[in-house]
Amino acid sequence: MNEKIHKDTATVHTGYDSNSHHGSLAVPLYQTSTFAFDTAEQGARRFAGEEEGGIYSRLGNPTVQVLEERMTTLENGAASLAFGSGMAAVSAILTHLTKTGDHIICSRGIYGCTFGLLGIMEEKYSITHTLTSMGTEEEIEAAVTPETVCIYIESPINPTMELADLRAVAEVARRHQLKIVVDNTFASPYLQNPIDFGADFVLHSATKYINGHGDVIAGLLIGKDKEEMDRIRGSVQKDYGGIMSPFDAWLLIRGLKTLSVRMQRHTENATRFTDYLKTQDMVEAVFYPFDENNPQVEIAKKQMTAGGGLVSFTIKGGQPAAQAFMNHLYLIKIAVSLGDAETLIQHPATMTHSGVPAEDREKMGISDGLLRLSAGLEHVDDLIKDLNQAFLKVAKEQHTLSN
Repeated sequence: MNEKIHKDTATVHTGYDSNSHHGSLAVPLYQTSTFAFDTAEQGARRFAGEEEGGIYSRLGNPTVQVLEERMTTLENGAASLAFGSGMAAVSAILTHLTKTGDHIICSRGIYGCTFGLLGIMEEKYSITHTLTSMGTEEEIEAAVTPETVCIYIESPINPTMELADLRAVAEVARRHQLKIVVDNTFASPYLQNPIDFGADFVLHSATKYINGHGDVIAGLLIGKDKEEMDRIRGSVQKDYGGIMSPFDAWLLIRGLKTLSVRMQRHTENATRFTDYLKTQDMVEAVFYPFDENNPQVEIAKKQMTAGGGLVSFTIKGGQPAAQAFMNHLYLIKIAVSLGDAETLIQHPATMTHSGVPAEDREKMGISDGLLRLSAGLEHVDDLIKDLNQAFLKVAKEQHTLSN
């Protein structure tokens, strides 16, 4: 299939020809660790890269390959690599791009484990980093040093929903010959394609929207240069070994088929949450990319097709009020992660970002009253009823305490 097709179609068909697999409509699961060669000479040719074909599933697997080809198409890239977790993908690309003494510019809000990895890299290998706002070229330019080799971005940022201006980042990177890595987990390839805006690499925690069912831990890395991606496959991925299992790839292929319809419902529900939360007296602020009151809404509309399924908000009363609110919910589940069929809520300061020092959390905009809400696929009226009754109970408790 050489002609350009819509993403809705690509999620179902790209990378697979049923005629090559006995007519099987579903992608077969090649649950094998190794592959037999017809001759010793064929084995030698495959190891030398002179002939395509299976060798060993750490080096490549037909089921995993379908997923990689599908993601390459969805992100408008040149090649993809599948990993055993999102953090394996993050570790692989940062290891590939850096050496001792290098410097990384990061968006000022990042996932707690990415923050932890950066700390390890600084402690063990003297690879430093700077957290900065990515809103303007001037802010990005001010963070560049002679040792800077890459710019690492989340957009939207976890959990504040702050945005990086991808075109502004690309302008600075071009002037200084820096590589750009964008964690696109919160948007998914259905809503945003960072390579189109100048990124060199895009990564996903495929655990989230790519899978969509809460039953896989996985990561994906997509690049715009196939030769460089081949080097990563043959070095960091092969030798560090953070690869994806065939079964997890099979589950992700299944999940991807419904990505377009899921993202539409996630976005619809998150938009309704945003409108509702803005009417609540207990809510101090609401953070959603496509909210018309968001000072970055024009950036959002330039690089995203919709606001996505994540909403963050701050509740009056700090951590005690935030935890009491979560404890009163009955449909909405208290859990980290996102992109599942179930609506999830979590408290970043004590959960996903608990490993980040308080001073750094404050710089990231993560207050003790901040909650992150991942819109699921349930009927939104039922979810808003759940939110409403929890607000009423907390308000009643606070009123009782004040008297």
